[in-house]
Amino acid sequence: MKNEIVSQITTECPWRDTLLWYDRLDSTNTYAKKLAQEGAPHGTVVVAERQTGGRGRMGRSFLSPAGGVYLSVILRPACPPENLMHLTCAAAVAGCKAVEKACGVCPDIKWTNDLVFRGKKLGGILTELMLSGSGVADCAIIGIGINCQKPTDFPPELQETVTSLAEISDTCCTAEVLTAKLVESLYEMAQQLFSHKSTIMDEYRRHCITLGKEIKVISGEHITYGTALDLDADGGLLVRFSDGSEKLVTSGEVSVRGMYGYL
Repeated sequence: MKNEIVSQITTECPWRDTLLWYDRLDSTNTYAKKLAQEGAPHGTVVVAERQTGGRGRMGRSFLSPAGGVYLSVILRPACPPENLMHLTCAAAVAGCKAVEKACGVCPDIKWTNDLVFRGKKLGGILTELMLSGSGVADCAIIGIGINCQKPTDFPPELQETVTSLAEISDTCCTAEVLTAKLVESLYEMAQQLFSHKSTIMDEYRRHCITLGKEIKVISGEHITYGTALDLDADGGLLVRFSDGSEKLVTSGEVSVRGMYGYL
């Protein structure tokens, strides 16, 4: 499969030469972090045909059967961590571009890290930073998982909230082609991460289905309700709560009414 992926990546993208492929990994992010600690260079890409311990945000598991795309890339930004607050947003935009190029459909984004289509989850993103002793972000790991399988490949309890490219696209899109487009899009994102930050955030805002919606914000055991108004320059979510107050939400879980079983 590695050769099939690499053959689809443009020769102008140097990450085609640092791509590693495995038929099975516990988690591509976990393995990429191990490689980063061992000195793996910027642009090292880790791809697995399946994950046995895929991870999402907030410690959740990410179901990763064969047939999907599971990819992590190592970045070496060498900058203060506060300069990377928009990294997940940038990765989500790159994911949307890759899906559209490969399959002809463009997903939406549910703040902050889900790719969605018609209210169902299509994929997820997990970004993790590794700091040096001086507090600089020596390494950033971007992990992306996108469903390409048939809907029947998922457990019955997930089929109402999860979708896949096999379900939504008439264009024949293999995991190899989508992986290649992801590598190209993430490479382009890394080139523009700092120099085109406002453009990236404008594009994220256009894709973000959360804006204007009634939402539920969960922080620990505390639940509040409100309306998502806008995003700040770093991807923080401005929310007007039911008591009329407004606050910037930068962490915790946000559920959108009408999605993922939130009635």
